[in-house]
Order: sequence, then C-alpha cells, then structure tokens
Amino acid sequence: MKTSDFDYQLPPEQIAQAPVEPRDASRLMVLERNSHKRIHSQFNQIGKFLRPGDILVVNRSRVIPARLPARKVPSGGKLEILLLEKIGPASWKGLVGGKGMGVGKRFTLENGVEGEVLEELGGAQRILRFDQALDRSLDQVGQVPLPPYIHRPLEDPERYQTVYAKEEGSAAAPTAGLHFTQPLIDALKGNGIGFAEVLLHVGLDTFAPVTEGQPEEHLIHREWCQLGAGAADRINACKRAGGRVIAVGTTSVRVLESAARYALPGDGVAAFEGATDLFILPGYRFRIVDALVTNFHLPRSTLVMLVSAFAGREQILDCYQEAIEEGYRFYSFGDAMLIL
Repeated sequence: MKTSDFDYQLPPEQIAQAPVEPRDASRLMVLERNSHKRIHSQFNQIGKFLRPGDILVVNRSRVIPARLPARKVPSGGKLEILLLEKIGPASWKGLVGGKGMGVGKRFTLENGVEGEVLEELGGAQRILRFDQALDRSLDQVGQVPLPPYIHRPLEDPERYQTVYAKEEGSAAAPTAGLHFTQPLIDALKGNGIGFAEVLLHVGLDTFAPVTEGQPEEHLIHREWCQLGAGAADRINACKRAGGRVIAVGTTSVRVLESAARYALPGDGVAAFEGATDLFILPGYRFRIVDALVTNFHLPRSTLVMLVSAFAGREQILDCYQEAIEEGYRFYSFGDAMLIL
C-alpha cells in the first residue's frame, strides 16, 4: 500500500468555494458497498435510504475562531496563528505562520494581548503561552479558520458550523454534518431515525497531508473525544434491535471505533473519554459502524484512506471519478456521500 494509491485528479473548479443554500440542497451520492450500486440524489432525500430503528451519530463539536492575525514583538512583522488545542488556562498548541518564531519569541494580537513561544514541536507547530486567557476575547480577535483551498470569504460564519454544534474546541468543522438542517433532523426523528451525539475536537490532521511514501509511516495526531453513557446506551440498544449505526463524518467514526475497543461482551461500544490515535487504513475491521455519511475528501489524506477502508479503495476512487464526471462539488463545502 502506497500513499500514491489514494491519489486522484480533481479539476480546481469543482472545489466548492461556498456552501449551497439551503444546507440540505447539496447533492448526495448513495453507494451500496456490497452490490456496488450507486444512486444520485439530494441530501434532503437521505431519509429514503434510512430505516426506522437506525441511529445517526453526529459530532457536536463547535469550531472556535482559531485564526489569529498577530505581529512580532518588537519588530512588528506580520504573523498568523492557528490555534489547534487548548492545553492550559492560557496555553495552546498551534501553528505559527511566520519566520524566526523560535522559543522565547514574543508576539501580540490585534487586541493587545501578548504571548510567547514556549516550545517548538516540529514544522510550524508550537506551544504558545498568552499573557491572559483568550476565552472571552477570541470572538473579537479570531476568525473562522477556513481550509486553505477556500479562497472566498465566508459571509456568515455560522455556515461553517453544524446546526447541532455545541461545545467549542475544533480548529475545523466536522463537515459531513454541515448538510443537516433542523427541519430535516426533525423529519428523520419523526420517521423513527434515532440520533446520538459524540464529541471530537478536530485538530492538526485536517491540515496535515500524508507526505510519507507508505501510509503506515504517517504519524496521526491524537485528538480528544468523548462518547457519553447515554449515547452509548442508545447505540447499543440500536444494535441489539437490528438497527444500523450510521456515523456522520469521519470524526464520528473515530470516536465510535475507539469506544468499541472498550465494549463489554454483548455491547457494541462503551462510554469513553480521552485521546484517540486510531488510524484507519484499508484492512481495518470495523467493529460498530454500519454506514457512513461523508463528504468527498482530499487526495492522499487520512480521510480518503478511512473511507477506502470502509468501502474499498478501488470502489471509492471509482465513485470519486463518477462524481467528477457528474459535476459534484468537493471538500468542506461540497456534496455528500452515503455509504451503506
């Protein structure tokens, strides 16, 4: 298995630069893994492919305004900081865009709050300590950290949040959930589809491509996640009753499959809280996830490797080629797949 095995060529004009309105008007490719059947639909029709008793598992993490314009102290040179993970009251792990920012170098944000580099972690990643906690001022000084392939400003920052986002902590949105509207969720619940929430704060791997020749050599970064006892009970009850556990997004997959490692006999998952370094590659045996709602991912990414593990590399790349030919929109603001 090589990293190049997960490559494909995407015309740049098919990288979605803005979300569709309304959210659930995006297109939906439905793939039946075993029969290889594909159906082209719209996301607002997803209920046609679900059954009463199924459960959708969504990630309730909310994106923080993690992109911070800054200046070097004392020179005034421009910097850009991307916060990745809070590790203390005023300490963060982050990426620093700017030269010469080694240990001890200081910087200031637009609101006058200063900070310094405590530790270099490799590449642009740093441990940063601010002179005061940022929690109350992030909304004033920070911006929504859109992926680098999106070049158009986002008019409404809430469009890079899911409608069920609650707990702040992510550096990027769990984008498979962006397609859901509250009326669609209500309609699905009314048709007997269950919902369960998990939590995974999206970190560095969204921004870190696989550069190694063999995927197994890639070091996946640990992300904090949580599956509560109530959600675990609902998921286990769904499995016992013959329903399908449908992960909404690769982040939900990682939480579910991490929690499945601790399940008691007769259960599918156990309540779980902690860091996960689960790296899902082709050959992985899925313990709990029966179906997956996901977007179309970047080539050579850990995400396209995960969906390839779920549905087969050749089949996924063939679906991606069909999506390109059919004019689907790709990446964070793009269209969706439902893999059954």
